[in-house]
Amino acid sequence: MKITVTVNGEAFAREVEPRLLLVHLLRDELGLTGTHWGCDTSNCGACAVWLDGVPVKSCTVLAVMADGKEVRTVEGLERDGVLDPVQQGFSECHGLQCGFCTPGMMMVSRWLLDRVPDPSEGEIREALSGQICRCTGYENIVRSVRWAADHPAGNEVTS
Repeated sequence: MKITVTVNGEAFAREVEPRLLLVHLLRDELGLTGTHWGCDTSNCGACAVWLDGVPVKSCTVLAVMADGKEVRTVEGLERDGVLDPVQQGFSECHGLQCGFCTPGMMMVSRWLLDRVPDPSEGEIREALSGQICRCTGYENIVRSVRWAADHPAGNEVTS
């Protein structure tokens, strides 16, 4: 099937198998390997991207379902070489360890902050409840999101 999808602001036309998953389109066809493919069961959330502005687990979406739609991946968070506050927060507050879950965590965190600019710890934890991190106790991840909320311009750096 022929599809056209806009990914991080760039339109792509591809001929794809009807059964191709969005995660594989992004990684294998478009070379956007920031989106991780983790569990094969849609439980981990490492593959979270935005589809028309809504977080989805890209391992549960067929590429043909993205035809005519906009996809935003973790690569689309930074703009003109400037990290998104969420990306900077994960760096500042050590919100990543092995980094495998990080892209999905960042995508869901950015989505939350776009809707709730000053979320409580509970709201952060609820938003991230579909994301699994096997390395941390989520404390630094929550701190990272909180840092991003407190530094929306992303231009303040702490030491």
